[in-house]
Amino acid sequence: MLIRLVKYWTLIFLELEYLKMFVSKLLKYRNKYSKHPSREALVTILRTEYVNDDEVAYNQLMDYCKKIDIHEVTDVEYIKEISLEFCRKQKLKEAMIESVNLLQACSFDEISKVINDALKLGSDNNFGYDYLADFEERFRPKFRNPVTTGWKEIDNISSGGLGKSELGVVIAPTGAGKSMILVHLGAQALKEEKKTVVHYTLELQDTVVASRYDSCITSYPLSDLKNFKDEIYDVVKDIEGKLIVKEYPTKSASTNTIKTHLSKLIKRGIKPGLIVVDYADLLKPVIIRKEKRNELESIYEELRAISQEFECPVWTASQTNRSGLNAEVITMEQISEAFNKCFVADFICTISRTIEDKQKNQGKMFIAKNRNGPDGIIYDIFMDTSNVCIKMLPKVSVNTANATLPMNPVPVTAKEQRGILQNRYEKFKTKRK
Repeated sequence: MLIRLVKYWTLIFLELEYLKMFVSKLLKYRNKYSKHPSREALVTILRTEYVNDDEVAYNQLMDYCKKIDIHEVTDVEYIKEISLEFCRKQKLKEAMIESVNLLQACSFDEISKVINDALKLGSDNNFGYDYLADFEERFRPKFRNPVTTGWKEIDNISSGGLGKSELGVVIAPTGAGKSMILVHLGAQALKEEKKTVVHYTLELQDTVVASRYDSCITSYPLSDLKNFKDEIYDVVKDIEGKLIVKEYPTKSASTNTIKTHLSKLIKRGIKPGLIVVDYADLLKPVIIRKEKRNELESIYEELRAISQEFECPVWTASQTNRSGLNAEVITMEQISEAFNKCFVADFICTISRTIEDKQKNQGKMFIAKNRNGPDGIIYDIFMDTSNVCIKMLPKVSVNTANATLPMNPVPVTAKEQRGILQNRYEKFKTKRK
């Protein structure tokens, strides 16, 4: 691994041709024989293999070899530090040159990424998990520290909710209540688990989002909050969690913007316990790409990286294509623009609400992906958008022998639901006869 890394540095950072020639042969010898060549062997190799190459570089190379003094290396750490500093300088110089062109294109977020990547060079000294040396590590308890969703049924199948360093996505068509679902999730973390919730809104005003939290927490209607101002304050003032709503205009903020804001909060002693982004499709890409689907895929990857960096769950939402508008159950096939963003998420649920469902304050939630438990499950939900009240309706279990439908919280799969409908249809035909 170290040899490969040094080879990379040699090709990228060494500017003088004769030094590249020297290090290249040195590494080739070491890679083959697992040791450094003697001074005499090295000179012989250089003379025989480079004699017909660039004459100027060859002469410089041989002059350099005459100055070589081979002896045991004792100041290893010092040499590593100086070498790493040299590589950082070279990488930063390269990044600054690249930034000049990006500056002309006003790609400020990309400039920030290029410079930050250059500054991070050599900062990660973790060479990976050693299977034998780190044997005990894999037997230590792993703590996800999940944050509840507020729905017992979903917590049961997801091992307690969304865990730290995990990304959850709510998929729904326009007008189905994506933002309401995200407010519900934030409110549960705020109220039940006393978490610090940082809610980023890219579509609604921050005061509108805060009012939805008021309604969700207190159950007072959104249209009548002003009449219950004192009552609402009496409830929310006793909540131990903290809510910060940050508003950005649509397509004006990127994942870098969010990272910068979170870093500022941490410097002020505010550590996020849950991050909500409403919603990811409205973020500006850090790097402009030819196709929108590639930009969206990168945004979701970067959001998951944020959850890992700040060690807390991230909830966001995505919009379906037009086929999802009146679908009874929405699957991942109906996700808008970039299906690849489904690969990044740890938990994906879809919300479908037909016109009839909206009139009855009902809908369906489909668990499309769940890395911590079963998926492919459909739940009936109660959803009253007038006061951001979202609940799971009791599930029915199937008894095909007598088609009885006792109320039971056990999840019913799509196949079982088809069985229920088939039994009802058979009973209906029998009565007609």
